[in-house]
Amino acid sequence: MVTTALEKRLLALAGAVPDPELPVLSLAELGVMRGVELLGPGRVEVSLTPTYTGCPAVEAMAEDIERVLREQGMTEVSVVTVLSPPWSTDDISAEGRRKLAESGIAPPRPTAGIAPPHPTAGGEPVPLTLSVRCPHCGSTDTELLSRFSSTACKALRRCVSCREPFDHFKEL
Repeated sequence: MVTTALEKRLLALAGAVPDPELPVLSLAELGVMRGVELLGPGRVEVSLTPTYTGCPAVEAMAEDIERVLREQGMTEVSVVTVLSPPWSTDDISAEGRRKLAESGIAPPRPTAGIAPPHPTAGGEPVPLTLSVRCPHCGSTDTELLSRFSSTACKALRRCVSCREPFDHFKEL
């Protein structure tokens, strides 16, 4: 697929849209932008992969992308949801992870920390025990308070060292 200079510019503009639930991150940093295709003069299709199938923020993302691209002269903007390949927390950019930590949210650990399926484990991945680093003081002595926090993709944790609560972006 040939990517034109206009498509690259539109992808950068759409990718710069802030995530509605994590406004510290752009959609590109979150890793949900999949592509932009120019269909004709003033017509563009944007591919977006939600963080999970029932993500309530997809509508807001699509509306924000449509608004930004219409401001750039695109008269017909369609945002399509792409579910395969599925989004993974490994899709979050290094800059996105840095911004999460800076804003007090522990970024997700790489899913490379999940061992492959083991025959005696019923074919399910075996999670390795990994600590979550406190974004406030850097300690790895943290505890889970709740599996859910302000959004379904985050858990609420507390640092045992500094006693500060913080969100942890869960791994997928």
